[in-house]
Amino acid sequence: MERETIVLDMAGADTHGEAARLRERGPAALVELPNGVPAWSVTDAAALKSLLADPRVSKDPRQHWTAFINGEITHEWPLFPWIAVDNMFTAYGKDHRRLRRLVARAFTARRTAALRPRIEQVTAELLDALAAMPAGAVVDLRAHYAYPVPIQILTELLGLPETLGAGLRVCVDRYFDTTIGQEEAAANYVEMYGLVTELVTYRRANPGDDITSALIAARDEEDGSQLTEKELVDTLMLVINAGHETTVNLLDQAIVALLTHPEQREAVVSGRLPWTEVVEETLRFEAPVAHLPLRFAVDDIELDGGVHIAKGEAIIASYAAASRDPKVHGDTADVFDLDRENKEHVAFGYGAHHCVGSPLARMEGELALPALFARFPELRLAVDPAELRPVVSFVSNGHQQLPVYLSAER
Repeated sequence: MERETIVLDMAGADTHGEAARLRERGPAALVELPNGVPAWSVTDAAALKSLLADPRVSKDPRQHWTAFINGEITHEWPLFPWIAVDNMFTAYGKDHRRLRRLVARAFTARRTAALRPRIEQVTAELLDALAAMPAGAVVDLRAHYAYPVPIQILTELLGLPETLGAGLRVCVDRYFDTTIGQEEAAANYVEMYGLVTELVTYRRANPGDDITSALIAARDEEDGSQLTEKELVDTLMLVINAGHETTVNLLDQAIVALLTHPEQREAVVSGRLPWTEVVEETLRFEAPVAHLPLRFAVDDIELDGGVHIAKGEAIIASYAAASRDPKVHGDTADVFDLDRENKEHVAFGYGAHHCVGSPLARMEGELALPALFARFPELRLAVDPAELRPVVSFVSNGHQQLPVYLSAER
């Protein structure tokens, strides 16, 4: 009997409406990706956390995705760049543990904490630039604040020369656009790979106190191995993509949530609640990554509700849906509520692949958001919230623009 599938909207036009429809099918629903490729979208929080921590679930298509092994998935598939890299994003078992050990050293608590003064300085400079804009002008806060805060910090963390910055930013934007065609996606991957290779070449000749130099020099304590050249480039591509887009969306969505919930805004601006609550509730309410492709069943897996995921089938972690699971958050799962006692979410993943950069993303949010609202206490949206358009992606969960007025009407 043929199994009924839901065709996922690659443009992500209605993330939460689609999540509700998927949730009606049970803890996991069979969906269709580009070119008719099937996968299981897991929307139930408990089921997703169980799978993310289960050794029977892999991210390595070369070992565990039947369609990939059989040659049905080629470089022409639009989502191929998401699954064909050689880094800890796709590694499994001991290979993942080796790569994660090497990468984690670049994101130590000490290195992250040391960035606090620089984040404060970057946000202050951006706020000064915003304040210098003409009075009454409509300002795109995504472009002029949410975007440049994390990209500036990431650029410095990587030791990225200015000559490569602009090109890489264009590549990142294209990477998350999951509607572009096969040829454009492939060309973008090649261009990005070339730019990151240039970064490695530059830092090998000019080492510094940066992540790129640290990864070039890093050796595994257990076997003395270093990252291979492809692992190194692919790992840096992972850091660039994951370390940028998620924080942009966190800032973007938090600003929108506060501007559309004045009583919640007052709670943090007045000091009744700490800004950490804004960050955590935003991560739950609007997970920066809606769907993350892909994982694969190493063996047959049975979920509650009679869902059978067969060995070799693909799995999508639907973070946005799982973070609003009514089984966890009750009837108010779709409500932005800073007073919510349980703000549990899976926005940064779970288990072995939990995001190593999550402390940095949280710190950027906890510094950039209060600074913005303190500098512009009359900040307000310049359009009806219904007019805000989502970014064109089923992965990235943010807005194309965030038009605001920085001050009240004069």
